[in-house]
Amino acid sequence: MIRSIWRTRDKELAGLLRDIALVCVADALVGASFGAITVGLGLPLWLPMLMSVVVFAGAAQFLFVGIVGAGGNPLAALAAGLLVNVRHVPFGFAVGDVLDGTGPLRRLLGSHVMVDETVAFTLAQRTPARRRTAYWLCGAGLFAAWNLGVAAGAFGGRAVGDTDAFGLDAAFPAVLLALLLPSLDRPGNRRAAFAGVVIALATTPFLPAGLPVLLALAGVAAGLPYGAEADTEHAPANAPADAAPTEPRPSR
Repeated sequence: MIRSIWRTRDKELAGLLRDIALVCVADALVGASFGAITVGLGLPLWLPMLMSVVVFAGAAQFLFVGIVGAGGNPLAALAAGLLVNVRHVPFGFAVGDVLDGTGPLRRLLGSHVMVDETVAFTLAQRTPARRRTAYWLCGAGLFAAWNLGVAAGAFGGRAVGDTDAFGLDAAFPAVLLALLLPSLDRPGNRRAAFAGVVIALATTPFLPAGLPVLLALAGVAAGLPYGAEADTEHAPANAPADAAPTEPRPSR
């Protein structure tokens, strides 16, 4: 019995490690794309590597480099990056229990590796212990993979003519889509995702980069349960579906 339990745990941990490793490989490719694109835009070699250590937020880094590389104001690029990273506020509430009971330094490090993939892996776990394991394994793995990829891309970027020809920039949204697919098994989640996509696509041609993504969060309202779905969600799990309501007995 005990041996069977340990085998099950070993298989679950091996599966978690495999999934995290695959995401880290994809993240390293995206990091290489970021490093190569940054250098290709004529920015200094040290910039992408410093940003990857200090900022460690792929979407914000791509946005910053894109604006600065196009001749935009660095302060405007900084503001856009901060705006994109507003999504980390609800992330912190969602996985805050993982950092409960830790010291200030560990909490600071844990907050620094809180990215989309780390949060997705953490929320997919069923127990607090597995949540902590997934959070730290994914966070540390992604930090190492991203920075190694950025360094490799930055040094190799000058040898590459057209970095977009490799399609590495498509790896980042592909990874996020793969992480979200398992959560689309519920009607509410599908409605929220569809509404968010519609909002983002409709506003992208008219708004600055970053704002459509934030506005897409309004799609969460479409995922709220209503009607029979809400009744089913709030019904007790052990209550029989066909149980007749009981009338109160008159007191003597």
